[in-house]
Amino acid sequence: MDEAVNRQRIILGTAGHVDHGKTTLVKALTGIDTDRLKEEKKRGITIELGFAHLDLPDGQSIGIVDVPGHERFIKNMVAGAAGIDFVALVIAADEGVMPQTREHLDICRLLGVRQGLIVLTKTDLVDDEWRELVIDDIRRVVADTFLAAAPLVPVSAVTGEGIEELLAELMRLAAAVEDRPLSGPFRLPVDRAFVMKGFGTVVTGTTLSGAVAVGDQVEILPAGLRARVRGIQTYGSSRETAAAGERTAVNLQGLEKSQVVRGEILVHPDTVRPTSMIDLDYFHLPGASVPLKPRSKMMVHSGTAAIMATVVSLSGQPVNPGESAYVQLRLDTPTVVLYGDHLVLRSFAWQETMGGGRVLDPHPRKHRLREYDRLLPVLDRLRRGEMAEVVAIMIAASGTAGLSAAELAGRLNLGRKKFKAILDELSSAGRIFRFEQEKQSYIDGDLFRRLQEEMAAMVAAYHRQNPMRPGILKEEIKSRLQLSPALFNSLLQKCLKEKKLVLEQEIIRLPEHQVRLAADEQQLKEAVFKVYQQAGWQFPDLKEVAGRLQVGEGELRPLISLLEKDGRLVRIRDGCYLAREAYERLEKMVVGHFRENAELTTLEFKEMVGLSRKYVIPLIEGLDARKVTMRRGDIRVLRRSV
Repeated sequence: MDEAVNRQRIILGTAGHVDHGKTTLVKALTGIDTDRLKEEKKRGITIELGFAHLDLPDGQSIGIVDVPGHERFIKNMVAGAAGIDFVALVIAADEGVMPQTREHLDICRLLGVRQGLIVLTKTDLVDDEWRELVIDDIRRVVADTFLAAAPLVPVSAVTGEGIEELLAELMRLAAAVEDRPLSGPFRLPVDRAFVMKGFGTVVTGTTLSGAVAVGDQVEILPAGLRARVRGIQTYGSSRETAAAGERTAVNLQGLEKSQVVRGEILVHPDTVRPTSMIDLDYFHLPGASVPLKPRSKMMVHSGTAAIMATVVSLSGQPVNPGESAYVQLRLDTPTVVLYGDHLVLRSFAWQETMGGGRVLDPHPRKHRLREYDRLLPVLDRLRRGEMAEVVAIMIAASGTAGLSAAELAGRLNLGRKKFKAILDELSSAGRIFRFEQEKQSYIDGDLFRRLQEEMAAMVAAYHRQNPMRPGILKEEIKSRLQLSPALFNSLLQKCLKEKKLVLEQEIIRLPEHQVRLAADEQQLKEAVFKVYQQAGWQFPDLKEVAGRLQVGEGELRPLISLLEKDGRLVRIRDGCYLAREAYERLEKMVVGHFRENAELTTLEFKEMVGLSRKYVIPLIEGLDARKVTMRRGDIRVLRRSV
């Protein structure tokens, strides 16, 4: 169902000044009174969001969100406008354009609404001449907005004038709304929570992306509380599923009403994560009363949430009315956003909508002013919105930590097929590299290649500093690079496959590296071997060899490693070596014992070699380690034939 669509998933939002007839209009269209609170009835104004649904004459159903018009309830208006497909800007004929008319229109623009119509209400209260003057004023106000060419329908809820024409325009607009693919993670910003008798906690909201089904596990973010979906309703009907673009009521099992508040988001567990920092492509409204200072405290409206934040102009310069800029929001409280989401910013001090914009990065790191010149081209690419570029940039920004496919999907509103196609395209082009199969983790391709070069350079430097050593221990490189085990192993395997490095046991070297000894070093090497050769099974430790040859232990270690690599010494255990000939005699003798015996005791082995326990235990344990013998309790048995 990833890319499927459903023609029922359309939301109409009202907008306009207080007492301009939005709620009355909705009732005239649907028969539903969206003012449900006692205070709303008493005061005659909408305070909270109201919801209705309308069955159009052509059979199309649309959800309606009726928003409050009073300036004191702008927060509620913004919460309701989030997720609408088109807007009905309602203007009363007797008053014309008013302050909240302009502010609501600005908010719709900032939220990315691109379609709508204008409804001129209360036409029964004015004469034709006044009506035309108001219409001219409206056209002037909307001239530079998405409603510049929108239909304008005069109506009267009292006389019924224009209702049929309005229904016809709504049908036309609904037919033109682009179907929403069921892509991206499921997100439902909660605008209401209540208890339904016999059912328990119910939350409502407009599903922004994805889909949810009865029986699903869900999570409330940022609180992190989990529940199960007991039931779903859309437009008053019970459903098994709900999807992006639908007004949705979800009955939750396992949560109390008091645990859920407006502004939180219902999601599937482990799909998205909250953020406290957002990079935003910001536009400061031309009508804003003051410029945006480089660091300003603002109220950020995201979905149904209203959060205080510090707004940082990344250029360090103020943003004047009518200008665009890149800003970083540093939120006081975490929320959930995806790339491309639209946010509205209001001044807490001035009590006005100042601007808003589109999310470029929902999980950025904290930016510094000195980084702006380097950051600018990256932000420009994010603003252009080519999804392959967006994915590549997000992976590059993750550094050596990388990003899993699941983490990426939780930042983007993309369907699975398109998302996979983008990852495949970037991988084929070498722009990203998958370094962990199970989690499908990716790292920037250029960074991965630089790490390969760094690893090879590290090995080369080790060879220069330690020419007598065969190479560097794998664990030492891993420790120096400080990479995750998955990335380090992937990096090493790639270097080995491309023959940039060679791995022998736990030693890494360059393919061309050969130990070249000076004449005196070669003599010392032979002297070391002679000590072990003469010792037979009575192997000396490093200190004894150094004492006999009167050299430092540090000089001996690389020579012993070379002798082992050459096969002339055999490691019994750390620090214990036998000359190859002595080891082979020992192994042959033990295997010969088993031709006539089923087992070998430690005492029998001691008698065979004629040595003290100091040598016996390391020798017999060495045979175990080399898989000649195997211990069973107090005896050994033959493990293999030699």
